[in-house]
Amino acid sequence: MTFHAVIIPTTGLPVMPLWHAVVLGIVQGLTEFLPISSTAHLLLVRQLLGHPHPDDAFTVVIQLGTLVAVVAYFRIDLRRILAAVWADLRERRLGTTVEGRLAWFIVLGTVPAVAVGFLFKRQLKETFFNLPAVAVVATAFAVLLAAAEWWARRRAARGLPDRNDANLTWLDALWIGCWQACALMPGGSRSGTTLTGGLFAGLGRAAAARFSFLLSVPVILGAGLKDLLDEYKKLRAPEPDGPPSLFASADDAAALLVGTLVSAVVGYLAVAWLLHFLKRYSTVVFVAYRLLLGSAIGGAVLAGWLK
Repeated sequence: MTFHAVIIPTTGLPVMPLWHAVVLGIVQGLTEFLPISSTAHLLLVRQLLGHPHPDDAFTVVIQLGTLVAVVAYFRIDLRRILAAVWADLRERRLGTTVEGRLAWFIVLGTVPAVAVGFLFKRQLKETFFNLPAVAVVATAFAVLLAAAEWWARRRAARGLPDRNDANLTWLDALWIGCWQACALMPGGSRSGTTLTGGLFAGLGRAAAARFSFLLSVPVILGAGLKDLLDEYKKLRAPEPDGPPSLFASADDAAALLVGTLVSAVVGYLAVAWLLHFLKRYSTVVFVAYRLLLGSAIGGAVLAGWLK
């Protein structure tokens, strides 16, 4: 069973209808911060909508909307972090306050994803940006998240208190950053992998989620701006067999803008909801959903309904 998009011809290029952009903005906003993988859901929904290139830059650039959401939600925290960094630089010192150290932990935690993305972007896209791979990755990281929840319960049974982000270490930041790099595989879920790493490190769920959201800022910003620049370059030198630039027409640019704005609003609500949820409940419901998602995608691919 395949759903085909309504394609609007403009200067010979396929154009995304605005209602598709709204749907994708909602999907991105909901799934970027919930530990269920936004890229996996975008690839799935875009294939169901009949998009000819579901793995094009739209899937990455729309994440800039959720970047706006996390910056807006954590604006006070980010202001304090930047002020602490500025104060340290003026005094020629490094990480002398909790906020100052947190800034450098975010920098360190970003390094693994940047390194892997820079060195292996083409291989990752060729290997993992397809639904069969998404099914496998979603299932594998669901099992790892379940193992992290088991580890957290085991710590609690031994009377060990949850750690918070005020006592993070350099090793914690690098450890969680390596887990973030795993999310470059669609289905891994950036928030899911960093939550997994945080739970294994002994952080409480809410503290792990907060650090995860702050850690997302440089990664989403860098990936989004890089793809925007590539799309601008593609206007001058189009790829013969590749998808058209996101700025190929005013309609294309409008669809990108609408999707990004919708994802910002929905993403803000998703951040607030998830932080409240994790203060009371575990991530078991997300583990179950990811297992169901992986099984459903795998079954649909084997049945020939999806490719």
